[in-house]
Amino acid sequence: MKARSLVACAALTLTMAALVAVVPLVSQVRSTARTAASEPPPRTPWGDPDLQGIWTYETQIPFERPAKYAGREFFTEEEIADLDKQRSAQPSRNYRATRGSEADVAGAYNAVFLTVKPTGRRTSLITDPPDGKMPPRTPDFRKKAAAERAFALELLAPTETCVQALAGCAGGKPGPVSPRRDAVPPSYLTNAINRNNGPEDRSLGERCMAGALPEFGTAFGGSYRRIVQGPGMLAISYDQGQGQGYHRNIVMDGSPHPPASVRQRWGDSRGRWEGNTLVVDVANFSPKSNFQGASENLHLVERWTRVDAKTLEYAVTIDDSTVWTRPFTVKQEYIRQDEQANRIYYEPRCHEGNYSMAAMLQGTRLAEHEFAAGRGPDPATRCTAGCTFGPEEETQDPLR
Repeated sequence: MKARSLVACAALTLTMAALVAVVPLVSQVRSTARTAASEPPPRTPWGDPDLQGIWTYETQIPFERPAKYAGREFFTEEEIADLDKQRSAQPSRNYRATRGSEADVAGAYNAVFLTVKPTGRRTSLITDPPDGKMPPRTPDFRKKAAAERAFALELLAPTETCVQALAGCAGGKPGPVSPRRDAVPPSYLTNAINRNNGPEDRSLGERCMAGALPEFGTAFGGSYRRIVQGPGMLAISYDQGQGQGYHRNIVMDGSPHPPASVRQRWGDSRGRWEGNTLVVDVANFSPKSNFQGASENLHLVERWTRVDAKTLEYAVTIDDSTVWTRPFTVKQEYIRQDEQANRIYYEPRCHEGNYSMAAMLQGTRLAEHEFAAGRGPDPATRCTAGCTFGPEEETQDPLR
């Protein structure tokens, strides 16, 4: 079985375990219409703003503002209704590429695995810069990204994806098996490349390491956070993606970050209260952390504000001078979930169902053995990463 299809089988197991809900667009009551907005934010018995509960976002908003909505911060109600209608009718990935093609196998997911939420009022989660776009990347980062892409394209060159000039080969061209096929990648991989020499050739998601901070949700899997407070303490448990959660302890004693030699995958969080807002400074990320390409130099300033009984505003300023030319700010609104109707898993469980990793590696070794014995194709000519649908088969998301 082809590696990509094995990934899909494992993803099915994980998706069934995760807190994933396909939400009918027309049945939702928008958070902006909640009567709870008039209720004062609650406080704990010891007097701090009470942020406790299970929280998630209930509307879909593009991370960056689409070009067609340039200069506009909000949709009109008529536009929201039209977008909801378009998105609810989208076939998503409920289609097949040409039978027997690698693109057909690569499209293993369909809409049953995707979370669909109503359209939100804002045209982008990014609120600063005012254009709703991430700032330009630095020259050094663009050079690094180009080297990573060039290496990935070399490994794709002998596959159907490049031979047929499919979207996954954009910027590349068909060619023979690369002499660098077994070379060390130019930098630590966060996306999969077209080989299975070891686990680190696969994406962070396939390795059950996709949980990132900051986190704004994806179409695949849940995006939940439970906040627990006590006098002088606060902790957050995340359940996101397909069981790829994690825990954060927000240090509230006024002490500084540890020395730069101490690194953590989700950074070191130091919090303080500014009026009704919890301000958290996050630094000391690991070189293996990843948010939009930022890693050990990532610095976050988070602001958590309980707006009312049902609403929590999250605003985070993101900075990494090695990746972006200036900091930028993202805002997202979370709605409190019913404690009885919802549960949150406190232990990440992706690894327990991730049988596909061993299967991919073993399957590739068997394919190499068969090829060496003259009984099968060269595994280097088969696409296991980057093999996407052709442009004519892609579905256009109206929020892009």
